[in-house]
Amino acid sequence: MTTKAKKTTQFIIKTVAPIFNKKGYTATSLNDITKATGLTKGAIYGNFKNKDTLALLAFDYNAEMILSKIETYVSKGNSPLERLINFVKFYRNYIDFTSNFGGCPIINTGVDAKNMHPELLEKVKEVIQKMEGYISTEIESGKDLGEIRKTIYGDVYGKRFFSLIQGAVLMSQTTGDKSYTTDCVNVILDTINQRFKTTSTQLQE
Repeated sequence: MTTKAKKTTQFIIKTVAPIFNKKGYTATSLNDITKATGLTKGAIYGNFKNKDTLALLAFDYNAEMILSKIETYVSKGNSPLERLINFVKFYRNYIDFTSNFGGCPIINTGVDAKNMHPELLEKVKEVIQKMEGYISTEIESGKDLGEIRKTIYGDVYGKRFFSLIQGAVLMSQTTGDKSYTTDCVNVILDTINQRFKTTSTQLQE
């Protein structure tokens, strides 16, 4: 059973996570937090040691929303290649999905934390590595099954694809033009279709 204290903690994190994502660590004040939650300063600090702790947990919450959504989306694939394609396709609607809580937390928090919050920056790096690792793992699994050519290296394309995606997300988020992400997704899918697939995979289509 979830205790009252735990429910309050979860409520605070869920409520302030979009605020930290939108305004950044430094610009988010205690007044912002108390106003959004309707709780007193004492109640906030009764649940969290300090603002740093709350910021770290808020990023975890935002990142988990993305990771769980991706997991649900890609799990519909029946093979490594299908899951990889689903991962890429997820980003077609990424701007709309993240706009509800202030945009991409990887970009927002990464830029915000770069020169002022090393611990928060490390959390961002962990999520990036997880995303790149997911791409790499599916590629290597696809190679083992004969779906993907042996000359395609998972670690190389994990970084390449995710950096292309994040760059496109940054441009779409900044300009309000979703064509950046749409075009990026199409380019990556073309690369997968033209360069990744083995002859046997193409015959199965």
